[in-house]
Amino acid sequence: MTWYPEKYLTKVPMTIMDMRPNSATGYPGRTYRFYKGPVVFPLGHGLSYSRFSQSLAIAPKEVSVSVPLATLQALTNSTLSSEAVRVSHANCDDTLEMEFHVEVKNEGSMDGTHTLLVFSKPPPGKWSQIKQLVNFQKTHVPAGSKQRLKVGVHVCKHLSVVDQFGIRRIPSGEHELHIGDLKHSISVQTVQQIKN
Repeated sequence: MTWYPEKYLTKVPMTIMDMRPNSATGYPGRTYRFYKGPVVFPLGHGLSYSRFSQSLAIAPKEVSVSVPLATLQALTNSTLSSEAVRVSHANCDDTLEMEFHVEVKNEGSMDGTHTLLVFSKPPPGKWSQIKQLVNFQKTHVPAGSKQRLKVGVHVCKHLSVVDQFGIRRIPSGEHELHIGDLKHSISVQTVQQIKN
């Protein structure tokens, strides 16, 4: 959970449950996904008594999302734009599951359990969320040793966002993954699939 400063409470009445911020009213938004102000403790703070470092062993840099040509011809305006494609019109099969291998090292003097949090941040633009938690893995790491974790990120499930009309879309462009303390960019591109 995110711990907010006391002054946050004066801007967030219990009668308003909007998640997104509203600059016209000064409403700051709710949760780590939309609130951009200062926090006392961020989501995931203090999950272990030891210190850990991470490094990427295997990490894809790009992925292509295919959309059937027939779908594009019939629904071009609502399906595909230069910015995003509707999830319901993309081929969201297992080939869009990306696998990341992360080395987790216990830098502390005592054994500990590490929870590796993976956040996704959409490309810059009209997407109002800052980031979203898409996966996590928990592992026990003895002091001074390393563990390798495999973390899956599915493009349709984890890199998609809901637009202002409530439609789930996959934005094209550079997505930023926050894997523990690491930042990794992955390029998402839309391609036409000739066969249905």
